Amino acid sequence: MTETANARKIAFATFVRRALDEARATRAWSGTEVSRRTGVSRQTINRWVRGDWASDPEAERVVAFCEGLGLSPATAFAALGWERTTGPRSAPIPPPMDPDVEALLRRLVDPDVSDAEKFHIRETIRYLAYRPTLPVDVRKRGKQAG
Repeated sequence: MTETANARKIAFATFVRRALDEARATRAWSGTEVSRRTGVSRQTINRWVRGDWASDPEAERVVAFCEGLGLSPATAFAALGWERTTGPRSAPIPPPMDPDVEALLRRLVDPDVSDAEKFHIRETIRYLAYRPTLPVDVRKRGKQAG
């Protein structure tokens, strides 16, 4: 293996390790949760962390990993020594964010908000995000009763 290839593996492994550490620290995500959210298998992520790959990771997987964690794929590409950049995706523009959600996000990044309160906000959001949704006909009955 060339010195350059080894340096790229180390740089990318460091990038992935930091991304995982950040996900654990700020979101309390396990390796399994990171895998689920990014669509990249735990085995693949573990190989990346170890620098245990013979050929470059697939760009699509790198992009999925980054986007699942809210990171710029360009940073990962730079660690890999790729001169690629991600262009704008053809995905539709998301609708405007609810003002209450914006307020919660501001509190999560506010340094004056305690870690305990941030933890509570994240746990509440996580609960709401993954609770089962009611069937449409049950929701309609609830509105008629009110």
